[in-house]
Amino acid sequence: MKNVTAGLMATSLLCATAAWAGGHSTLPLIELPGIEDRDYWVPGEVNAEGKLEALQAVVGAEAVPFSGMQDDPIQIALIYPSADTSDFWARNYLALTKRLDELGIKYETTEFASRQIEHSLQSTYANQVEQDADLYDFVIFGPSELAIQADNIDKLSGNDGFATFVWAFHTPLKDLTNQPDAWFDFSSAAGALTMCDYMLGRLGNDVIMSMNRGIPGITDNQRSGDFKACVEEKGNWTTEYEHYGEYQREGGFEGTTLIMQAYPDSAVIHNANTAMAMGSVEAQIAMGKEKDIFSTGWGGTGLELDAIRRGELDATPMRMGDDVGAATAEAIKAHLEDRAGDLPLVFLGRITVAHDQMSAEEIDALEQEAFRFSGVGALER
Repeated sequence: MKNVTAGLMATSLLCATAAWAGGHSTLPLIELPGIEDRDYWVPGEVNAEGKLEALQAVVGAEAVPFSGMQDDPIQIALIYPSADTSDFWARNYLALTKRLDELGIKYETTEFASRQIEHSLQSTYANQVEQDADLYDFVIFGPSELAIQADNIDKLSGNDGFATFVWAFHTPLKDLTNQPDAWFDFSSAAGALTMCDYMLGRLGNDVIMSMNRGIPGITDNQRSGDFKACVEEKGNWTTEYEHYGEYQREGGFEGTTLIMQAYPDSAVIHNANTAMAMGSVEAQIAMGKEKDIFSTGWGGTGLELDAIRRGELDATPMRMGDDVGAATAEAIKAHLEDRAGDLPLVFLGRITVAHDQMSAEEIDALEQEAFRFSGVGALER
């Protein structure tokens, strides 16, 4: 292809295309409970046994340099909502590039940034990259919302001029004619259940809660909906109000202000991402109620951990954040070495809970592991 000698990249892409010929006709590999009720597959239905664990082990180990030769840098396009408050995107960009450096792979990147609510702008970017397919070897797409961007994922994945990776989602849609080469994410559903168990253990039963939800769709259904269902079923919690803040800081601020004014019985405010959590904290501080409400975030980003240290945020399901970027770098290496068949279709990173009852040393240790490539502390925006 464009930049890699010995035809390694062209062979890899040809194999990947053949593997997904006929769209999703080769999937699922196994059927799990509830499959008939979903328009997507879960990782266990599409990952061949052992492949996820193998890639997780590689990502957690020291880098083994790329075995091939390059005449020119590979070209990587990134289409993602990196203009939002969450540092998930910036951190995984850093993890991707630093792991590529460790692997000895030469690369150049072109970024197409948007906010998470700018769906049409992402479509414009996707069209531009697809039309300029000869410029790129790899495309990394972080959809603003999975269902809204499904056609763009399908279109990019169907272009055999480059390999397509999806960031921040782990639920391959059944209706895609062309599956991406790989999905990289943290399981929002697993994180919601981890957070549910923690909250029930911390706060007990019969708690009144309100929620700042994101955008209707798979991500919020899992982050917010699965959490809500779990605490209501297992702990007899009551959800007093649900506000859709569109994953924006302003949405978290407005939703929390409304909750504190109209639903003062809510002892917990659940926020479905970093931006809304930061807006929620700002609203509580403005009204002097940051010590009265138990507030959660999502993701364990640097901004959230700093808020926990300041006593403004109480708990968050914390992703070992750099796993996604590092795993993507390893996937690029596998493609270049004609080992795309070794990869899982869906890569998942690890999630634990960071909270205000941890010691400074415990939070620091989690942060060091999670951000081993992108660095600890809040990133400069």
